[in-house]
Amino acid sequence: MTDRRFFLTTAIDYANGDPHLGHALEKIGADAIARYHRLAGRDVHFLMGMDEHGQKVAQEAEKRGTAPAALVSEIAARFETMWHALGISNDQFIRTTSAGHQAGVQALIRRIFEHNPDDFYEQAYTGWYCVGCEAFKADNEIVDGKCPLHPTRELVWTEERNWFFRLSKYQPFLERLFAERPEFLQPESRRNEILGLFKEGLTDISASRSRFDWGVPFPLPTSTGEVQTTYVWFDALPNYLTATGFPDGDWEARWPAQLHVIGKDITRFHTVIWPAMLEAARLPLPERVWAHGFVSLGGERFSKSAGVKLELRDAIDRFGADAFRYFLLREVPFDGDGSFSWERFEERYTADLANAFGNLASRVAAMVDKYCAGVVPAAAPNEIDRDDATDIAAYHAAMDGSRGYLLHDALAAVWRTVFRANEYVQSTQPWQLAKDPAQRMRLEEVLATLVRQVARQAVLVAPFMPVKAEALWSSMGGAGSVHAQRFGALAGLDPSGWRVTKGAALFPRPEPAAPPAG
Repeated sequence: MTDRRFFLTTAIDYANGDPHLGHALEKIGADAIARYHRLAGRDVHFLMGMDEHGQKVAQEAEKRGTAPAALVSEIAARFETMWHALGISNDQFIRTTSAGHQAGVQALIRRIFEHNPDDFYEQAYTGWYCVGCEAFKADNEIVDGKCPLHPTRELVWTEERNWFFRLSKYQPFLERLFAERPEFLQPESRRNEILGLFKEGLTDISASRSRFDWGVPFPLPTSTGEVQTTYVWFDALPNYLTATGFPDGDWEARWPAQLHVIGKDITRFHTVIWPAMLEAARLPLPERVWAHGFVSLGGERFSKSAGVKLELRDAIDRFGADAFRYFLLREVPFDGDGSFSWERFEERYTADLANAFGNLASRVAAMVDKYCAGVVPAAAPNEIDRDDATDIAAYHAAMDGSRGYLLHDALAAVWRTVFRANEYVQSTQPWQLAKDPAQRMRLEEVLATLVRQVARQAVLVAPFMPVKAEALWSSMGGAGSVHAQRFGALAGLDPSGWRVTKGAALFPRPEPAAPPAG
């Protein structure tokens, strides 16, 4: 990890509804990655935002009897409020309705015209359009007359004369990209899907739309003088670039992005269309795209139109934002699909957080308070620390990108150290050692070992549970903020002399409660 800069983005969310569990999985996961790299000492810039243009937004505004600009401002505020409630630490929140973004989109398109003037051309087009995807659908993408991703929506037969982007020209370039940089798209299952797309052959795509104007004006008129609207994906994808200030200022100091975190349903846009656009403009490509899976409720994918939803506020209120963050990232593999259920949420909370982790923290603080007057004794590292080091190495391998971004594996590694600490308490029984003055040195060794473990765990879980990690670090007597610590110093962590304080339970055992409706 030689480059200190780490520019991380998520997909920008479409402004036609409220944030749902799928949005939350992506944002919490990306936040954990951002926080991890800050603890690794990197200069992190974490970008999120809203995709506020397109036919779907215009239709939603019309249905509500309001102006599109008013609708997207209202929705953007709700999204930002939710991300704050979930402890998301983004550095920037971009909105595609901003003047800077719109100028950047037009500058990018003009740059493509300048470097490759034949890459855009006019053509009449007829085809089926999915408003849900904001994309035209080929025959092999339609099942029983529907878009599989939006089966409750009717496909719209569209006939227009638009600007087209010569995507087919870039198939050889994209095939070389995937061959030379196999890590460009991960996990492997998503990469294989795009390789299959290449075998079918890429076709040129519409770059503008006529007959509606809620979007960025395409910078060149058609041959008939019509000013069209930039196709929403040509508007949305450049947000990662326009967020740097492109084309003005010191934008090259931030670009290219090191990582795009997106959902698996939009990999084609991010790993085919987006790199082709950048290559056409002679701009550097992002280093990596990570496509996470879907989270379902009772086996059904979350969908506003299908009525499958869960109120995020209910999930946060059940056990707190940090517990919800932990559950999602431990339960849902970040390289695949997973499911949410209230029963499983309570099981994970009780077993992992209340009984294993929270109880460990409470017992260690209580024993140091009772047997050492709250001051952590000095003791040399031992076999427990060495065993923990193996799991910490596995944690880093799951988080630093070397194996991808397997956040669930990272948490599993931390919890192996939690279980080891609890087993160490049971095997050494400090309360028995405390009864025998001759075992004083052994008692102090055990308690020092446990505080070292718990203090390390506070740092390791900080990307996942930032508030609880801070409380735990403070209760163990750690100086400053847990988020100011660095992984490079973790192996030499020495808490001797720290003053432990007993506080409220980190994760109180749950009271029996009926799950919220929905």
